[in-house]
Amino acid sequence: MSTPTTFWRLAGITYMSYVSRATGSLRASLKEPLKSKVSQGFTLSYNRATWEAGAMGEKKAVDVLEKAAKA
Repeated sequence: MSTPTTFWRLAGITYMSYVSRATGSLRASLKEPLKSKVSQGFTLSYNRATWEAGAMGEKKAVDVLEKAAKA
C-alpha cells in the first residue's frame, strides 16, 4: 500500500506552481466584465505580528510588500 499524496506532487510541480496555473486557467475562463476587472491586478494584504518571549504581539496590517520589508 502506498502513502497518499497530492496530485500536484505526483505531477512533479510545486504547490505554488500549481496554484499559479490554476488561477491562470480560472482568469482565462472568465467572461467580460469580470475578465477585465481581474486582469487589472490584485492587491496584497495580510497581518504581521511580532513574537516576544513566546507571546504574540500586536498585529499590524500590511498592504504593500515594500512596507513589510521595512517593518
